[in-house]
Formats: sequence, C-alpha cells, structure tokens
Amino acid sequence: MNVTKTALPGVLLLEPRRFGDDRGFFSESWNRRTLSQHGIDTEFVQDNHSMSSATGTLRGLHFQAPPSAQAKLVRCGRGALFDVAVDIRRGSPTYGQWVGYDLTFENGLQLLIPEGFLHGFVTRTPDTEIIYKCSDYYDSEADGAVAWNSCGIDWNFEGTPVLSTKDEAAPALDDFDSPFVYEAKE
Repeated sequence: MNVTKTALPGVLLLEPRRFGDDRGFFSESWNRRTLSQHGIDTEFVQDNHSMSSATGTLRGLHFQAPPSAQAKLVRCGRGALFDVAVDIRRGSPTYGQWVGYDLTFENGLQLLIPEGFLHGFVTRTPDTEIIYKCSDYYDSEADGAVAWNSCGIDWNFEGTPVLSTKDEAAPALDDFDSPFVYEAKE
C-alpha cells in the first residue's frame, strides 16, 4: 500500500497494490494492520455504496457533525469521479482549503478524509459507483452540507451539475458555522 500525504494534513491518498493476470486483478483495498503501520488507526463501522447514473452528478459537500462525525475512506467501484475534501475545522491554518483527486476503477486510488472535513464528488462517466467506509454510523440529526460552489473548488466540469434538493439548498461556506474545532497536534 502506497500512502501519500496531501496538501491538507490528515487527508491521505492511498494506492493499494494490484496483482493482475489475464483473468483480471486482485487488490486488498483495506487492511487494519497495514494501515496502522502507516499511522492510520481509524476504526470503520459502516460501508456505503452509491451509484450515480448521469455524468456530472455532484454529491456534496457533506459532513456529519460531532458527536457523530465521520472519517471516510473513499474509492471508485466503477467509472470515474473527482473526489474532494475541504477543511472546515475552525482555527485550522488550512480552513476552507481543498484537495481533489480523480478516483477511477482503473487507477484504484482511495482518499482518506478525516473528521472535520467536507466531502463531495462529481461523476466523470455514466453509472459511476462510489464505495466508502465510515468511522461512525449515519445520524440524520448530525447530517449537514455546504454549497458545492462556495469553496473555490475547480471541479473541472462544464455545464450544470445534477444536484439533490439538499445540495441545492446548502448554505455557502461563508454563511456556515462549523461544528468542528482545530486541535493542533504536538
């Protein structure tokens, strides 16, 4: 497993090894022991899988507030998507900054998004599937969103994205009171 730090501390890009032959490939997408050796000790309790039928479907930017905050380990099961994390920890030196990566079935990359970050993605192909692990259970009372177009993200997408009603009504980052507080690590 190759683990790469991103411009946002705590957000990591993971590249599992693939072992292939003429039948296809095998890849170990998650292994607690292997990730622990890289300093990743997140305990996951729930797996989610969503499919977006249309190219340009944009889901996000989402979070779950404490005490039900979620870290996520995201990968693409089919198709291609551009996956984004935005720091929303009040007092963080990187507050409001974002990173984004193309996750595809072909490249097998995964993005680890810690608690205190928004998460969102836009699909690049039809029938794109995203599969992700969560560190806490879904809690509708803790569910929240920030407007997808309020963080300066270059989605590298032209046209009007396909949005949910929830995402259309989400507040802008400037109007958002984050429930997360930055805690500097010593």
